[in-house]
Amino acid sequence: MGRQLSKDENNPLNTLDDWEDNILERYPDPSTNEKKKEEFRNYEDSERVETVKEFYRLNHKYQTYDFVCEKENEFLKFNQKEMSLWDAVDFLNTLVDDSDPDIELDQLQHLLQTSEAIRADGHPDWFVLTGFLHDMGKVLCLFGEPQWAVVGDTFPVGCAFSDKIVYPEFFQENPDAENEKYKHKYGVYKENCGLDHVKMSWGHDEYLYQIMKDYLPEPALYMIRYHSFYAQHRENAYDYLLNEKDREMFEWVRKFNPYDLYSKAPVPPDANALKPYYEDLVAKYLPEKLRF
Repeated sequence: MGRQLSKDENNPLNTLDDWEDNILERYPDPSTNEKKKEEFRNYEDSERVETVKEFYRLNHKYQTYDFVCEKENEFLKFNQKEMSLWDAVDFLNTLVDDSDPDIELDQLQHLLQTSEAIRADGHPDWFVLTGFLHDMGKVLCLFGEPQWAVVGDTFPVGCAFSDKIVYPEFFQENPDAENEKYKHKYGVYKENCGLDHVKMSWGHDEYLYQIMKDYLPEPALYMIRYHSFYAQHRENAYDYLLNEKDREMFEWVRKFNPYDLYSKAPVPPDANALKPYYEDLVAKYLPEKLRF
């Protein structure tokens, strides 16, 4: 990006969960009449709003087409670390923030809350596994990546930024917004070209998709790759880039989304009791070691 980022620019959020809580505020659980804020994190609203806004200002400023290409070149060599999925879970647990005022759940328990909700509804085992591992790409934070290049709503780069993306006004700072190559509706793409031909903003979704693309069924890969693409699966802002296959697969993304957002509960799953089931499930679909 041409310059060294400050500590505040690397980590504007108190914790990565601030982003997910902001999504819950934007898209509350439709099965409840009112979101009970006391059940979520206990920050002062004004402070949380400002940290989330600063997170998106940085995200929208720096997520350019060239930045995504740079990150693909850096991380899709998969030469950061080789480990089993279980080692990756342990590694991810080092992200736990002592300043986090939420209930003290490690990453394994957070992952199990999503996957166990999916399993309880009788979905196929690959769907359960997808819920279990869908956030594993957040290990990018442990490889030195700034928060805004790991989490956040995702969106296409290389074409005009939609006003349906959260805080669209911050794209004024993004150089692609005035670049003749990228500023128009289609940018470098063609109508209904299909999302496989579209570069998305860089983060944990794309990274994990690239790690898993040879191992999981296609609906699972769409869930992983596009679960943070709220401008499309909630707002339909980029229909003009989707092809028929995308439209079909996005039904799976929409099916997955409620488990991702609304399955958190104050009672932690019994990780020790559940681990044998998940060890067998992981072994069924994934190799013993994965390259990150």
